[in-house]
Amino acid sequence: TNVPGLFAAGECAAGMHGANRLASNSLLEAVAFENFASEASRKKFESNQDPEFPRIPEWSTKGVFDQKEWVIISHARQEIQSFMWNLVGIVRSNSRLEMAKARIDILLKEITEFYHKNPVTYEVIELRNISQVAELVIRSALLRKESRGLHYNQDYPKKDDLNWKRDTVLSEVESEGQKELI
Repeated sequence: TNVPGLFAAGECAAGMHGANRLASNSLLEAVAFENFASEASRKKFESNQDPEFPRIPEWSTKGVFDQKEWVIISHARQEIQSFMWNLVGIVRSNSRLEMAKARIDILLKEITEFYHKNPVTYEVIELRNISQVAELVIRSALLRKESRGLHYNQDYPKKDDLNWKRDTVLSEVESEGQKELI
């Protein structure tokens, strides 16, 4: 990735097949990218005998929710799965993508608050990651004004090689004290 020391493999590194990626292609991509990532990380750590890792602060349990509040995790996960399937699936429209964007923005706020008030568990981190990836997929789909491969936008039914035959890259920038994706 463009983050030093962060390597990607599997579904998050998909790209060999571009927009024509199908489930059957996943194995090839997982094996190939795993190999690329492992070789690059091996070389990186062999050349740097004492890698520097960021200090992780002690976890504070101040303000921890009651166990009854943990239903939020399963509810939010089911909601994300549902609207990603129904609103951001293979056949899309701008109005459905905007609905999904509005909902993921609310969920991201709720999940972030939950994340900061609860002990770190696998489920909490997984939910945070799922919500962030969903937001990136929705944002990317809204930016692309065409239909390509298996991703069809009813508002832009044609392929547009002139303007869109390229990867979509989102970067985080800080503007006026706020972080945003561009």
